[in-house]
Amino acid sequence: MLGTTFPLYYLVGSNPAWQLAYCHPVLVSVIPPGAELNGNQKTIKAVHMGIEIGAPQKSQDRRESKTSTRCFLCVLLVCLGCLCATKASLGQENQPRDEPPASPSAQENPPKPPAEDQQSNSPDQKAQPEAKKKKKKLGPGAFVVAPLPISSPAIGSGIVPVLGYIFPISSKDKVSPPSTVGAAGLITNNGSRGFAIGGQLFFKENTYEITSGFIHGNVDYNIYGNGVLANVKLPLVQTGEAFLGEFLRRIGWKIFIGPRFITGRSFVTVQPNKDTNFPIPPEVGLHTTLTSVGARLTRDTRPNHFYPVAGTFFTFTSDFFSQDLGSKYSFQSYRSAFDKYWSLSKKQVLAYDANFCGTSGKPPFYGNCIYGTNNELRGYVAGRYFTKYTLATQAEYRLELPKRFGLVVFGGLGGTIPGGSQLLQRVQDGHFLPSGGGGLRFQLSKKYHVNLRADIAQGTQGHTFGMGVGEAF
Repeated sequence: MLGTTFPLYYLVGSNPAWQLAYCHPVLVSVIPPGAELNGNQKTIKAVHMGIEIGAPQKSQDRRESKTSTRCFLCVLLVCLGCLCATKASLGQENQPRDEPPASPSAQENPPKPPAEDQQSNSPDQKAQPEAKKKKKKLGPGAFVVAPLPISSPAIGSGIVPVLGYIFPISSKDKVSPPSTVGAAGLITNNGSRGFAIGGQLFFKENTYEITSGFIHGNVDYNIYGNGVLANVKLPLVQTGEAFLGEFLRRIGWKIFIGPRFITGRSFVTVQPNKDTNFPIPPEVGLHTTLTSVGARLTRDTRPNHFYPVAGTFFTFTSDFFSQDLGSKYSFQSYRSAFDKYWSLSKKQVLAYDANFCGTSGKPPFYGNCIYGTNNELRGYVAGRYFTKYTLATQAEYRLELPKRFGLVVFGGLGGTIPGGSQLLQRVQDGHFLPSGGGGLRFQLSKKYHVNLRADIAQGTQGHTFGMGVGEAF
């Protein structure tokens, strides 16, 4: 649920079982590091469960290069910590509940009963070992623990602890995907603090899906201007909280549809600074309340939400913020994503992702689309590019290695569109924003194949380093 921008957007990756159901950026009450201002249309959005650490300014390249090196060392330490933390839970995954282990001698030389005894066994005696086998096959849920380190010039250095629990709601339900509940926090040395709790439940043979989440926190961060003010930053402090609730029902062909509700508040102040030429956002110093009702439609054919090896995933969300609902601003937000997965071999997967974001009306500066958030394209600091519309597409090759490790290589292309009428002009001018990179994976849960993610990516103006739980998409 946590990234360098806070409050939190997802608990884990793009996996719906860990998401806060696409909680709208407006309610996240945080401006990402490197957010860029353009008049009254400024943007912020919570980052997809990863930790984005970027270097948009060339003057900081050397320092951030050292930061990335230290981050890679942290990855190895985190992997060792996760190995120890998850060993107990992995042992529970492979053992049945309430079933005492057999003695070594009994396992090596099991007695063979006479034929007469076998024939005299009652049906109840035969059913008992079968029930134990089924119970052993189901087993309990699985805990996922990940103490993620963070080191960002925007919000300082600290830790993002993540705790999640994956489980089936009913042992008799063999159709529904596993449900998930979890929590995450944020603690850095510049005073940023926050936490998030949330969950996603599937039940009644995958007929219903309920998602909810609550986020609260305060973040000290910088936003950047554009044009002649591209290297000028404005330090801000933003506090806020938000709640999201979503209820979906399957209507057939693996399609889910249902309503969603979002409400939240935020307060933004300016820290003391020497720059007096930076335009102050109109929302600074105001207590803002935002409330919306909307809808979501999804179709999911993936056999495993946490590590898909086949199938597709499509989602479309619409949120309508209105003053009639008590919201300070009236605007609309639309998001859509499509993912496709191919299994190349037992250990190799090719994944494809396409994303669209659009806004209309008059949102606050943190209500527009932000290029690079939600892992749409890694390699860009969340908030460096913001606009009314964004498009992005990417592909990723995933390889499983021995000892629960893995490697990925990815690349993508996208762009920002200030207005719908400028789409053709952007294409003709070749105004695209590409990115590419690679990363390391470490398997936190063998039962559900949940990975710890560490990626480094290069964009046109710098690089980012991110860590999270679950795949990027």
